Amino acid sequence: MDDCLFCKIIKEEIPAYKLYEDDVVIAFLDVNPRDNGHTLVVPKKHFETFMEIDEATLLHIHEVVQKLVPKLQEKLGATSFHINNNYLDNIVNHYHVHIVPNYKRPVEEIFEKLK
Repeated sequence: MDDCLFCKIIKEEIPAYKLYEDDVVIAFLDVNPRDNGHTLVVPKKHFETFMEIDEATLLHIHEVVQKLVPKLQEKLGATSFHINNNYLDNIVNHYHVHIVPNYKRPVEEIFEKLK
């Protein structure tokens, strides 16, 4: 998708605070976070909704979420998280999972701790 914000981030046309990347997904800090440290896990292949995504990719996304939550918890001291997807929140029509820690810090400070 040429006009998809996340596809542009994946192609590195738009910069992002990347925390994780492999052949299937990319994870980066949300620049408009619900709370600081808010991380998005996005498949590199464009899927608009949960209903379109294949089982292997969906499973891999959640395996990455399971890797990132302890990292956020250890490095930032977060004690709880909200984890949800974009099924009803279609600001960007590219399937993604939100990991939202519950505290406030500037995104730059969070990125420095997670590098």
